[in-house]
Amino acid sequence: MHTLGHTRGSHRRDHLLLTPDTFVRTPLPGLTGGLAIVHVAPQAGAAFTQMTVEFEADGTLTEGPTQRLLYVLEGDLRLEHTGSDDTHTLTAGSYAFLPTGHDHTLTAVTASRVAVVEKPFLPLDPEHLAEDEDRFPEFLIGREQDLPSTALNGDEGLEVRALLPASLRFDFACNTMTYAPGASLPQVEVHYMEHGLLMLAGGGVYRLGEQWYPTAAGDFIWMAPFCPQWFGALGKVPAKYLIYKDFNRHTLA
Repeated sequence: MHTLGHTRGSHRRDHLLLTPDTFVRTPLPGLTGGLAIVHVAPQAGAAFTQMTVEFEADGTLTEGPTQRLLYVLEGDLRLEHTGSDDTHTLTAGSYAFLPTGHDHTLTAVTASRVAVVEKPFLPLDPEHLAEDEDRFPEFLIGREQDLPSTALNGDEGLEVRALLPASLRFDFACNTMTYAPGASLPQVEVHYMEHGLLMLAGGGVYRLGEQWYPTAAGDFIWMAPFCPQWFGALGKVPAKYLIYKDFNRHTLA
């Protein structure tokens, strides 16, 4: 059905809302048997790239130009490391962090969708780490379903699961947040960190800047530094999203 130019999507100075009707799919170097939906990138003012890669069965994705986080949205995949016999099976909710230069191949066993976050790594001065602590983050893999949840500010209606360790070696964080129906953030947040947010389930209302947007599963939001932001969940099922933020570094680094 023709929408006559209408969309919920919006692009403002300090935020971006992309709805599935606006998605454009593109090939990428290192991606075979699949296409990428690039949700946000430096061309929009972001310091990172976030995309959803859609694979056909047997499609592959190889090492990219920077560190990378993978989060499986749908399907079954196999992650292999170049020069190693180690193979990992990934299903919905599985995730993997791959440091810069970590050779790997991700292969879709079935048709699959994977959220991908990429960001140039900013090393930390050794003086901020323990004497024997590595400056660089290590490969890790897990399942979001197996992670412990934390109640945000003690609110049991707001569950946070951190995919990456609380270590200064990592220069970004990626979490899932799940809201019980009717739950909301306790305040309008205004801060120096930028966000990339992919709605995984449910929906609600997001305040971005001076605008208020209905949001639903499949939507993507980018929030620039200091963009006023607030979310409240609506409906009869929990709302859940995957959210990125730059983290653990001085603003002048």
